[in-house]
Amino acid sequence: MKQDQLTELLYQALETEKGGIQVYKTAIRCAQNSDLKEEWQEYLEQTENHERILTDVCTAFGLDPGKETPGRKVVRHIGQSLVKAMEMALQSGPPEAAELVAAECVVSAETKDHLNWELIGQSVEKLSGAQKKALKEAHEEVEEQEDEHLYHTQGWARELWIQSLGMKAVLPPPEEEKDVKTAIGAARAKQSRKEML
Repeated sequence: MKQDQLTELLYQALETEKGGIQVYKTAIRCAQNSDLKEEWQEYLEQTENHERILTDVCTAFGLDPGKETPGRKVVRHIGQSLVKAMEMALQSGPPEAAELVAAECVVSAETKDHLNWELIGQSVEKLSGAQKKALKEAHEEVEEQEDEHLYHTQGWARELWIQSLGMKAVLPPPEEEKDVKTAIGAARAKQSRKEML
């Protein structure tokens, strides 16, 4: 495994969590549905913890958590762009439209976050000693929460769009009701939505 790329992954993952905090804070302001607002508040708290965990991982790897890298700058720019998109939606449209934009922005942010943690999990197998221990413990604590953040918010985005189109939506979405934590579970939950109407 290329150690320099693992280092870059850890820096980007840390930056993703930092940006995720700002994304969730803004998304909560956009949320109209009380269940969604409550869920995103929980995800914000978890994301703040994920930032702390990755800061500790960086320290365990002998890395400076504040070090700037080109990839990290890109990740930060994307996170700031998502926040700006939500702020634009808050200022220029009806509240329901801002909620939709927020759901899409959270899905975008969580897609990168989910990928980071998937790659971190695969990297654990190639490490040894203290690095392996630190990364394995971090992955075990965070991975399932990241799955939930992505799959549940994808369900919210879909159902909010269905509602905005004037069709009957399942709110909270099936992914939430079935407490989905895998891609297969998300697909099954999506298929079950017709039964829940």
